[in-house]
Amino acid sequence: MSRLTNIARALGLLALATTALSDTTPPTRIPAPGGEVAITSAREQEFYDKWNFAPARRAGDYVYVSGVVVWEEPGTPRTPETFKAATRVAFETLRKRLRALGADFPDVVMMNTFHDWSAPEFKGDRIAQFEAFLAVKREFMSAPHPAWTAVGTSALIREGGVVEVQMIAYAPQAKASPAAGIH
Repeated sequence: MSRLTNIARALGLLALATTALSDTTPPTRIPAPGGEVAITSAREQEFYDKWNFAPARRAGDYVYVSGVVVWEEPGTPRTPETFKAATRVAFETLRKRLRALGADFPDVVMMNTFHDWSAPEFKGDRIAQFEAFLAVKREFMSAPHPAWTAVGTSALIREGGVVEVQMIAYAPQAKASPAAGIH
């Protein structure tokens, strides 16, 4: 197995990493210029140390959330419903990262999605994939809608990845207080 494949598999596990710590465990916070980094699971800590990226980082009044991959487990039926279920897992991971730094979906001002339109893990054309993704997005995010760029790509670093989602939220620091549920 190639080193790139190992890296891709390791990074792809971030989509499922939120179960590594219980919901009552506060995130790890690492001071950073203009804010801090939040790590919401043991698996994210492993990736932070090994691959040198922050799952979520506050810089002033903005929260930047690294990409979360929507991916299908090998052997999973390739249906719109299994894709939607995987997309919900990704949105829950995004929510946990946002909340760790005092933000939530209504605070998201920019969303970027990277779609592997030809991924064998999704049976259907790009419009079907986009519509299935959009249906789940609507479950988590309502108006006012963020700016959104959806880019087609030939592959994601995560083997089995179909879509990768990253977000930027505007959440003034006064909002990131213990009263907002942050420890």
